[in-house]
Amino acid sequence: MDVVTLLSFLALDLLLVCVPGADWAYTISAGLRGRSVGAAVGGLVAGYALHTVLAAAGLAVLVAGSPVLLTVLTVVGAAYLVWLGWGVLRRPGTPGTDGVAARESGARAFRRGATISGLNPKGLLLYLSVLPQFLVTGDGAPVPVPVQTVVLGLLHMACCAAVYLTVGVTARTLLGTRPAAARAVVRTSGAAMLGIGAVLLVQRLAVL
Repeated sequence: MDVVTLLSFLALDLLLVCVPGADWAYTISAGLRGRSVGAAVGGLVAGYALHTVLAAAGLAVLVAGSPVLLTVLTVVGAAYLVWLGWGVLRRPGTPGTDGVAARESGARAFRRGATISGLNPKGLLLYLSVLPQFLVTGDGAPVPVPVQTVVLGLLHMACCAAVYLTVGVTARTLLGTRPAAARAVVRTSGAAMLGIGAVLLVQRLAVL
């Protein structure tokens, strides 16, 4: 793969990652509720690592071609977002957790992050609609398509890590000493997760 192709994908992917969504909402919420920004982002990236493996193995195409499987994936992911968003709204918490609680919060944040991005059908569709446009196939392919897929997937994961860490750390820095404002932002993030999950549920169930 040539440098121009990689830079073109990187520019487009960075633009997409910078659009706020469920990942942003979860990163902000996790950052303000405990010392878990890195763990939360690590979980989100791990979820996209799963998408990369599925795409490289050709399983992503199989999922996209199965309406039943895609519906189940969407419903489970959307329901999880609704549940998580409702939990944040009920218990917004406050910044600053230390000791054993912080380690437990970090592990929990990682698992939740991986679940959010791993079950995100829009993440799967990103790999199906955007990434294939940058693959070189046929006799002129410099390396096998699965290898190209992994390289582009790693670029996407790097973009996610850079953007989400910046978002989480910035939110904590600006709001860490303002408990009232932090709780308001956390509630907003919870509402965003709940709203995004509800929209995904309605969209998927409407086509049944």
